[in-house]
Amino acid sequence: MFCYATENEDLIRSVMTEAVGDEVVEDVSESEHGNRLLILSKEMTKQKDFVRVFGKLGPDAISEIKGGIENKVDDDCVLYLRFDKQRLVGGEYAIAHHGDVLSMTCKIASHPARKEIAVRNVSEFLSSL
Repeated sequence: MFCYATENEDLIRSVMTEAVGDEVVEDVSESEHGNRLLILSKEMTKQKDFVRVFGKLGPDAISEIKGGIENKVDDDCVLYLRFDKQRLVGGEYAIAHHGDVLSMTCKIASHPARKEIAVRNVSEFLSSL
């Protein structure tokens, strides 16, 4: 998640930690206009982490993900999601179609590694929540 110079860093850190848990990595960079840009990230590898994060999604977000799952999983079995950062500040997990987001990139376990298997696995995972 990016935190721009015009945003409250403590608030954005807290939103990120609430969304994905502790151990968030911070990197400071420069935006295209030369302003400070804080980049927050976390790598998750354990099933329980994904259950915790995806368990916070409401039925509307889960339904929207499942409804467009074919477009959200690529041929390398990677799921791409974007959550509206402004709505996250309010505690709501909503799928975003713009740039001010918490983006998630998830490699989906599927054997053999094929898109249709990954799509099925994600759908089953979401249905199990």
